[in-house]
Amino acid sequence: MGKTVAIVGASADRRKFGNKAVRAYLDGGWSVYPINTKADLIEGVPAYATLADVPGAVDRVSMYVSPAIGKTMLDAIGEKAPSELFFNPGSHDAELVDQARKKGLNVVCACSIVDIGKHPDMYPDS
Repeated sequence: MGKTVAIVGASADRRKFGNKAVRAYLDGGWSVYPINTKADLIEGVPAYATLADVPGAVDRVSMYVSPAIGKTMLDAIGEKAPSELFFNPGSHDAELVDQARKKGLNVVCACSIVDIGKHPDMYPDS
């Protein structure tokens, strides 16, 4: 089975990085779990209202929400026990990163799209 990723802050708006990430991971062969409280489908993939709703464990969590929202999600992320927690640009602050590390999470502060060999510019806004 391929790698799995939960994209927190996934969006149906193709201009947003939370959408570009869904498309990039799908292109990269990952099983994608979009997390969005208001969407049923994102890029044809069923969306989940919360991380806890995702069946089973995930290899990676990729964050596209504000640090304030991220802080409320650390327990749920810890329960999923991902091997990596990516904080994309704008989704973290020093306090959040410190809290995540104290929970034993493997924090990476970088663009997760670039990490899988893709680039956001590869995914048009329309």
